[in-house]
Amino acid sequence: MRWILIVSLAIVAVVVVGFSIGPGRLEQSLNQVLDHAPYAISSEAKSLHADLVVGDLHTDSTLWARDLTQRADRGHVDLPRLREANVALQAFTFVTRSPRGQNYESNDADAPDNITLVALIQRWPVATWSSLTERALLQARKLAQIESDEPRSLRVLRSRQDLDDVMRARAEGVPMIGALLGIEGAHALDGSLGNIDRLRDAGVRMFGLHHFFDNALGGSLHGTGGGGLSDFGRDVVKRLDDRGAIIDVAHSSEQSVRDVLAMSDSPLVVSHTGFQGYCPTPRNISDELMQQIAIGGGLIGVGYWDAAVCKVSPAGIVGAIRYGIDLVGSDHVALGSDYDGSTTVPFDTSELAALTQEMLNQGFSEDEIRKVMGGNVLRFLQKALPVNGA
Repeated sequence: MRWILIVSLAIVAVVVVGFSIGPGRLEQSLNQVLDHAPYAISSEAKSLHADLVVGDLHTDSTLWARDLTQRADRGHVDLPRLREANVALQAFTFVTRSPRGQNYESNDADAPDNITLVALIQRWPVATWSSLTERALLQARKLAQIESDEPRSLRVLRSRQDLDDVMRARAEGVPMIGALLGIEGAHALDGSLGNIDRLRDAGVRMFGLHHFFDNALGGSLHGTGGGGLSDFGRDVVKRLDDRGAIIDVAHSSEQSVRDVLAMSDSPLVVSHTGFQGYCPTPRNISDELMQQIAIGGGLIGVGYWDAAVCKVSPAGIVGAIRYGIDLVGSDHVALGSDYDGSTTVPFDTSELAALTQEMLNQGFSEDEIRKVMGGNVLRFLQKALPVNGA
């Protein structure tokens, strides 16, 4: 009984402190934009950007206590800012667990969890305090509610038909945004294969296998062992393949990535990353593995933060994109911002034309710009999404 009392008092103390900080101040301290003068965008870049299909493979915006239908003065992404940037396709990935003191070198799977604190401060339902699946489902419901309330603003991409509907609406002048739902780490399955179908029923189509720690599926890039897939991990990959899901190996250990490549014929996604040869940090897997992913038809989303690209600026990000194109080809490189993922970035999503301008500055062809800014994401989803929503 004594330990129950101690734990209860600790939770109360955390909640009291959290409420005094407030959800808004918590996010504001974690999702930052570097101070900068307005980026100069030429008429050529503005015209080209307005004609692009723009897509981004990773944002964690549903984690935070914000109304995504309203333009906020904090964070990186909401629907008004996506519209300002002409974004057509946005992946929303659900964070369900993150170890206290997280780093890119090594994290203990048993470390205290940051997201439990976020759940308490933001007054999530009690079911989410102990179930990672419930945390993912809560975030999926946020987007489903927006889709229900504002069907001309957002469509959850459950099928190729949904994707076609979004692109048709945009061609007719309706700035609808297609939302690809994903999980950041399959610890969100709570150890049950059956939860794959629960998440798919909620609209999830992209499944990340790992986050900052080793889990029941096997080794994370930032775990303690560097191992590959466990037997359960192999079962998960097989079930995902059987269901036609998109597998995301961002944060997976190099051996886990090799194991997935060896057993799956499906094109893989690395939703948010950099290239080791351009930015040699523990966050980025080897160039050789990136080439193997591309050979299999995969797609690599380049992030905007320091550990991904080293130089946090439009020039630094575009430099990483150039390196990636030279390494794996222009058909396999995309945007993977990691917006709202406790990152500091050089611009929020409303300022994405800064990348179009910088690509022009660095001599990219129009074809390369169109592919990287979103054309590759559109083409990938046209093949990877199920024909219908089942």
